[in-house]
Amino acid sequence: MDFLKTISIAASGLKAQSGRMRVIAENIANADSTAQTSGADPYRRRVVTFRSAFDRELDAQVVSLGRVQADNSDFVTRHEPGHPAADERGHVKYPNVNTLVETVDMREAQRSYEANVNVITATRRMIARTLDLLRV
Repeated sequence: MDFLKTISIAASGLKAQSGRMRVIAENIANADSTAQTSGADPYRRRVVTFRSAFDRELDAQVVSLGRVQADNSDFVTRHEPGHPAADERGHVKYPNVNTLVETVDMREAQRSYEANVNVITATRRMIARTLDLLRV
């Protein structure tokens, strides 16, 4: 088994999940924001995609962050006539971000990240044990 290849593959997973967590954090941070002008659209939730690619140098499949796309689902509207971002009917558009969904996505990204860290840790232990055997 090629230990460095294993570490590189797991590192690609770490990088992809880190990018996913960044986008999720951005979604959560903007969950309660409104548009700056009356009747304008607020922040739109973003969704991460992943892509698999063959790395010729590693001779293996690796994962990377794909396109980050806007979620085109409807905005949440609330009747708040006194709000600065309210339209002529008194409706305020809020982002299409559901913090519960984002929290679950963050948990999933965190677990995937931890799994890749565990692969790297186990591989490093195997390298250390191999080197110990070779010293004898």
